[in-house]
Amino acid sequence: MPRPIGNPMPAEQADAVAGFDLRHLPPSFYADPYRIYHALRARDPVRRMPDGSVFLTRYADCLAVYRDARAYSSDKHAEFRPKYGHTPLLEHHTTSLVFNDPPLHARVRRLIVGALTVRAIAAMEPALVSLVDRLLDAATAKGTIDLIADFAAAIPVEVIGNLLDVPHGDRGPLRDWSLAILGALEPALTPAQHARGNRAVSDFLAYLRGLVADRRRRPGDPAQDVLTRLIAGEGEDRLSEAELLHNCIFILNAGHETTTNLIGNALVALTEWPGERDRLLAEPALIASAVEEFLRFESSNQLGNRMSTVETELGGRRLPAGTPITICIGAANRDPAVFPDPDRLDLGRHPNRHLAFGLGVHQCAGLSLARLEGRIAIGRFLARFPAYRLTGPPVRGGRARFRGFLSVPVRLT
Repeated sequence: MPRPIGNPMPAEQADAVAGFDLRHLPPSFYADPYRIYHALRARDPVRRMPDGSVFLTRYADCLAVYRDARAYSSDKHAEFRPKYGHTPLLEHHTTSLVFNDPPLHARVRRLIVGALTVRAIAAMEPALVSLVDRLLDAATAKGTIDLIADFAAAIPVEVIGNLLDVPHGDRGPLRDWSLAILGALEPALTPAQHARGNRAVSDFLAYLRGLVADRRRRPGDPAQDVLTRLIAGEGEDRLSEAELLHNCIFILNAGHETTTNLIGNALVALTEWPGERDRLLAEPALIASAVEEFLRFESSNQLGNRMSTVETELGGRRLPAGTPITICIGAANRDPAVFPDPDRLDLGRHPNRHLAFGLGVHQCAGLSLARLEGRIAIGRFLARFPAYRLTGPPVRGGRARFRGFLSVPVRLT
């Protein structure tokens, strides 16, 4: 059983709040951000940061921002230009679906969602089960594995690769490109991270130009192939070449990283909460509820961003137009005003209105697919290896925005 987090003592709360700066986080934050989130929620829930942005930790405030897309924009041109300069990272992150408002956001989202219908996702399940079982067979032969490299990361790379029909032999670099590009979204960047992110965007674009050219010559089934749908567009409404390429990168990155984190975070959490592991073993039908709780308890994506377009008020604080806002999903999902005993893993928690997939017009387009991957991967792993155990300390990714592990050594007893 992990040590209880709880609310910090008053003096500890004051110290945590006084020193909190998203651009200058201590190493201890990456291991356990939740004590700081609790302190901020109690003492300064609409925290004004040194750079003029605000950091939200209450569920109600985060929800208000998600629900008002007019007052809180997702467009990141103004915010990212000084951060990235005139670089491939700037072009990518200001062209992709997640960091744009309508009309681009609406056009791309319609095309993606059209290939992720309930029927289409249900049709993916047999292949997903086969993939997971092959990985589990390989793990059985090894006896000891890295839970991330050998299992959690391998699943979404194949699933998203199949959605875009990326040839199997070309999928090797996808994870490293993804880590580099998404790592460049951290609040503070080192020169090395900046350079690595730009190289990854350039290499990814070079690869995709060839893939897109081939798909134009030989289109796939638009009901299953998202890339074919993106190329074809809808009627006269087609994406530019830059929009097409950068949103392919976005789909591969978003679908890969967050699902890897979901699976890895869940299986590590079950080693820390053995009573809940026993509960899930005894009640396998609890897996759907369990996935929702894993998403709440250790949200794969911890931070979201918006920009106020008008003067507004949040949590009693007036914000001028042009204020950058950080939505702390990880804090909102542990707000005791919404989730009783929020630092306890409860696989049967109901209701569970977590914000792990966001909300409103920007709610994750692939949420149903992510849930399916989580249910199949976590459920079948636990059924095959009910007594698996860690053989060493898991290695966190060291990022504030995306919470997951780089490595988790496991013995499959």
